[in-house]
Amino acid sequence: MFRNALPFVLMILTLLIARQIYPYTSFMQPEVPDGFSIDVVATNLGGPTCLDWYDEDTLLVCDRDGGRILMLDEEMNPTTLISGLNKPHDIAITTEHIFVSEAGDLLRYDHSDLENITNETELISGIRTWGSHQTNAVNVLPNGTLVWHSGSTCNVCDEDDPRNAALLWVNGATGDHGVLASGVRNSFDGVWVPTIGYVFTDNGRDWDGDHPDEELNLLVENGFYGWPDDSPDNPIPEGSIAPVARWTPHTSMNGLALRPDTSSLPGGDTTVYATVYGSWNTILPQGHEIVQIDLDESNGEVIGSTTIFATDVGTPLPITFHPNGDLYFAVFGSNGKLYKITPDYYA
Repeated sequence: MFRNALPFVLMILTLLIARQIYPYTSFMQPEVPDGFSIDVVATNLGGPTCLDWYDEDTLLVCDRDGGRILMLDEEMNPTTLISGLNKPHDIAITTEHIFVSEAGDLLRYDHSDLENITNETELISGIRTWGSHQTNAVNVLPNGTLVWHSGSTCNVCDEDDPRNAALLWVNGATGDHGVLASGVRNSFDGVWVPTIGYVFTDNGRDWDGDHPDEELNLLVENGFYGWPDDSPDNPIPEGSIAPVARWTPHTSMNGLALRPDTSSLPGGDTTVYATVYGSWNTILPQGHEIVQIDLDESNGEVIGSTTIFATDVGTPLPITFHPNGDLYFAVFGSNGKLYKITPDYYA
C-alpha cells in the first residue's frame, strides 16, 4: 500500500518545493496594465528593504542582507554609502540627518550631502527581534516626530516588552521614545497621506486558515489594533481599531508609497500603492503583486478600496515613486532587482 502511495507523496513534495522556490526565480514575468511598461533598471542589490530618493538623481537602497546602504546614481550604478550595519531595514532623511532602522537599533547620522555623512549616534538599542520580525520602517511625521515600526517576537503571544508589536514615537534629537500604537503584529511600512493621516501595513498571524486578512490601518494615537487577541471568530476584538483596507490572508502586504500628482498611474491624491510579497504557507502561490489602494473619507470614515495593478512580480518589498511619477519597486529574491513602471508614451 505504501509503495503505491509513494509516487503521490513524491509528487506532492516536489510541488511544495517548487512552490517555495518559484517566486524567487526569474521565471515570473511581471504583468502591468495596457499603456504601461515595466523594466529591470538595476540588479545585484542584495536584500533590498527600502527605497528613498535623496534627490531626483540619487536613489538610496537598504541592503538588509549585506548590512549596507547603497547609493544609485542617475544611471542606476550602485556604490556603498554606509556599511557595517546589522540588517538595515529603512532610512528616513531630513535636511540635517539620516536615520537608519536596523535590527533592534535606531541610528542617526549627520549629513550636509552624501559625501559628508558623519557622527553616527545610537539613539535606541536593544529592542528584541524575531526572524523577519524586526524593527522595520522609520518615517518622519509632519510635526517632526519619528514613527518607528517594531515587530512582534512570536507568531501569537503576549509580549514582555510593550515596544514590540507596536509603532513607537521617537524624538530624533534625544532618542526619547514610547509606544504610539499597540497590537500591531509586524508592520513593514507606513506613509503619511495628506487629509487622511498616517497609514501602515500589518501582517496577520501564520497558520490560521483564511484568517486574518492583511491590513492597511490608519494610525490613531494610543490605538490598539487587535493582535494577539484577534481570532477567526473575533477578527476585530472589542476595543480594537478596524483596518481601513484588507487584502488576501498570509500574502504579506508590505511596502507603501503615496501616489504623487505627477504620476500617470491610476488614482488620486489619496491613493497609495503597496507591495504584496506573497504567501509561503499555501500550496498554490498567492500575492506576488502590486496593489492600488484608493482612500476615501467623504462620509467621515476612512475606507480603502483595493485593486490589483501589477501581477507576477516576484517577491516585492520596498516601493517608491520618483518625483516625476514613475513607480519603482525592488524584489527581495534573485539577489535584489529594481523595477521601474512607466507610461508607454515615454517610449
